[in-house]
Amino acid sequence: MTDKKLAHAQTVYLILAALFIASLVTSNLIFQKFFYWYPIENGEVFGSKLFEVSVGLLPYPITFLITDILSEIYGKKKANQVVIAGIFASFFSLAIIFVSREVPATPWSPVNDTTFVEVFGAAPLAVLASMMAYLFAQFIDIRIYHFWKNLTEGNHLWLRNNFSTFSSQIIDTLTVLVLLCSFGIIDWDKFLGLLISGVIFKIMIALLDTPILYAIVFAFRKYFHLEKGEEIKI
Repeated sequence: MTDKKLAHAQTVYLILAALFIASLVTSNLIFQKFFYWYPIENGEVFGSKLFEVSVGLLPYPITFLITDILSEIYGKKKANQVVIAGIFASFFSLAIIFVSREVPATPWSPVNDTTFVEVFGAAPLAVLASMMAYLFAQFIDIRIYHFWKNLTEGNHLWLRNNFSTFSSQIIDTLTVLVLLCSFGIIDWDKFLGLLISGVIFKIMIALLDTPILYAIVFAFRKYFHLEKGEEIKI
C-alpha cells in the first residue's frame, strides 16, 4: 500500500472512531426521551406500545455498524481500541455534566437549575448503566464477529454481521434495562415490554444495516485493493 493510501486509511479510521464516540455519547445524553411507532395499530407488548423505545436507541446501532466495519477492515485490535476510547469519552462527558449540574445558573439563564437537573439529572446513572451494558455488548460483538470471520474464512459477511449484532444487542438491551430499573429510572412493570420492543427494534435496524456494511466493505476493498478477509494494518 502506498503512503498516500495509508494516510487515507488512517484518516478514515479517525473519522469512524469520531462517529462512534459521538453516537455513543449522544445516546447516553438523550436517553430520557421515549417515543413510539405503531407497526400494528394499537399494538402492545406486555403493556408497552410497539415500539416504545428511548431515542437513545437511534444513534446506538450506529456504534455496532462502525465496530463491524472496523473489525472487517482494520482488525480486532483496532476495533477494540475504539471501544475503549468510547468508554473514556463517556466518562469524560459524565464528569462535565456533573460539574455543570453543581454550578448555579444565573437569574437570566435560558436554562435554569431545575430544568437542567430534570434533563441531565439521571445522566450519571444512565451512563453507568450504559457503560456496563456497553462493555459486555461491544466486546462480545467484536469477539463473535471475528469468530465467524475465522470460521467462514472471510466469506459470508452477512452471517458474521448479523450474528454478532443480534447477540450483542440482546445482551445490551437486557443489561441496560435491568440496571435502569434497579436504579429506579424506569419502573419494573415496563421492563418486559421495553425489552421485547427494544430487541425487535434493534434486530430490524441490524438487518437494515447489512446492505450498508456490504457497500462500505466493497468500497474499501476496491479502493485499497484488499483481498477477501484481508485487513489494513495502520
